[in-house]
Amino acid sequence: MALIVQKYGGTSVANTERIKNVAARVARYRERGDRLVVVVSAMSGVTDNLIRLAKEIMPLPSERELDVLLATGEQTTIALTAMALHALGVPAVSLTGAQAGIVTDRVHTKAKIMNITPRQVHALLDSGHVVIVAGFQGQTQEGQITTLGRGGSDLTAIALAAALKADLCQIFTDVDGIYTADPRVVPTARKLDEVAYDELLELAGAGAKVMQLRSVEFAKKFGVVFEVRSSMNDNPGTIVKEETKSMEGVVVRGVSLDKNQAKITLIGVPDRPGVSARIFQALADAAINVDMIVQNVSHGTAHPATDLSFTVDKPDLLKARKVIEGLKAELGFSQLLADETIAKLSIVGVGMRSHSGVAAKMFTTLAREGINIEMISTSEIKITVVVNSARGEQAARAVHDAFIT
Repeated sequence: MALIVQKYGGTSVANTERIKNVAARVARYRERGDRLVVVVSAMSGVTDNLIRLAKEIMPLPSERELDVLLATGEQTTIALTAMALHALGVPAVSLTGAQAGIVTDRVHTKAKIMNITPRQVHALLDSGHVVIVAGFQGQTQEGQITTLGRGGSDLTAIALAAALKADLCQIFTDVDGIYTADPRVVPTARKLDEVAYDELLELAGAGAKVMQLRSVEFAKKFGVVFEVRSSMNDNPGTIVKEETKSMEGVVVRGVSLDKNQAKITLIGVPDRPGVSARIFQALADAAINVDMIVQNVSHGTAHPATDLSFTVDKPDLLKARKVIEGLKAELGFSQLLADETIAKLSIVGVGMRSHSGVAAKMFTTLAREGINIEMISTSEIKITVVVNSARGEQAARAVHDAFIT
């Protein structure tokens, strides 16, 4: 008898028919004698609609109140999923994140899990219930509702699997597993049988939407092996685990394209110690994640100044602009430019550690397509470039064809 944590994303519970399908799948596992904790997301489109309603009230709503609002999406799904199991004669109980013992820090809309005390989950499992847990949410030690950021239901599932010492963790989605690229963008993309934590971390950080970045970090930290698979069929999925020697033979494991990025450029930033630190500390204090950073070097002017460019998630652009404009009088930069017409293209593979010429091949491929590179960033197993979003899909297909056959 195995203890299994399963997570079902928004498309898997998009309507009542799909919720019934999820319940039927869960019931089959239970008939085998397995004990199940099922983490569910809000129904597809619900979170976006709630955000839209909030922004109709005001452009920058209170993040505390936004969390209270957004948490209702998952609470709807857990109740409906429990009802669907009841209809099949399966005892099930729904729990909010707080009721499941998920305690977070105090950062609203992007909270981090501090600890999990799943006493109520254990008690319900021991009494023979399937436990349905609301993903994406928790509460502070003071009892304030928090949410974990986009894709936070993945993190809920991985964290519960670690806390419960589950035998298996399955992430059910609307695709068969993790692909070498988004099949909607690159028709020749193929499914991977396995992928290393580090590779998926880089792909998730580069914008691949299969898994939330922090959930993969959590899985690596606690050694949670998990499977990404489809809720629409019974095909085997992709196993995510620690890197093995055999994985090094593949130079590029995947290609990722992220159009949900914006670039901010500060013109005429005083070139003196501490200026960059002040800018990025202010953004960090506002819980805004900065990805790529490029700074020009000033040369021999009486009042040296430089241009500083960096990327943020597009939904954070308005907030980031407000933070930085508040520093203009203090820092004395001359102009702030914002560009939402960019895309971030990345190639990832642990095999890059032992193969040379990968960057040259990527840049040559893009040059052959006539695609200009605006920014470049590299890590040991990833190369990322910023290109114009209008050419992003063309760039992704060309790079995928160049590296993955």
